[in-house]
Amino acid sequence: MSVIDILTRVDSICKKYDKYDVERLNGGNVAGEDPFARLYGSVDADINECVEKAEAAKQEKNRATVVALNAEIRRTKAKLLEEDLPKLQRLALKKVKGLTKEELATRSDLVAALPDRIQSIPDGSSSAKKNGTWGASGSRTGGAIKFDTSDGNFDDEYFKGTEESNQFRREYEMRKMKQDEGLDIIGEGLETLKNMASDMNEELDRQVPLMDEMDEKVDRANTDLKNTNVRLRETVLQLRSSRNFCIDIVLLCVILGIAAYLYNVLKK
Repeated sequence: MSVIDILTRVDSICKKYDKYDVERLNGGNVAGEDPFARLYGSVDADINECVEKAEAAKQEKNRATVVALNAEIRRTKAKLLEEDLPKLQRLALKKVKGLTKEELATRSDLVAALPDRIQSIPDGSSSAKKNGTWGASGSRTGGAIKFDTSDGNFDDEYFKGTEESNQFRREYEMRKMKQDEGLDIIGEGLETLKNMASDMNEELDRQVPLMDEMDEKVDRANTDLKNTNVRLRETVLQLRSSRNFCIDIVLLCVILGIAAYLYNVLKK
């Protein structure tokens, strides 16, 4: 097979699957004006994001992170199936100016293929389909496209927790029980402190009258001490006055004696 034959065959294959090119459907002026193109682009981006999260969950070793990623994937899948998909089904039936009948039919085929794409995303539950995977580009490997005929209702099995989520819940419950036990111990300690504070308050109430009596006695002692100081001062003043009188008499006698001596000396 020559190079020209290979290029011709590749070109024919590209033209055959050109109608499934999401970027072409979402491109141009039609994408800016067509609600179907905008919504389909958003749904396709959500699906690709879920696929990336599923791949990240496969490689993640932390069980809590895996459970959180799977929960986000399940919520996104439920939103796409219950809200966005019915809107796309209604918009696919509307005629849009500038689109041919073949392109409208292609839109219906794309919408019909969405449920299988969404449910094929692994989310950690047994309800995820495993008969083929979707890549980030939106193409499917391993078999022809299968259309889902379900009405979009999910039973309890779809939302049933996995073994990892159950293990995570059990660990959470055990830690919560230990935390409750610690809080009970702290509560008992606080109750003991409350009782001790109450006993101290009662003891202070009993000590208050004794303190008041001691204050009264100290006041009386201060008053008696002041009175004693006043009386002692008066006594000291009185003693000082009598002592000064005696000294004055002695000095007068001395002066008289000196005067008499001088008189006798001068007289001779």
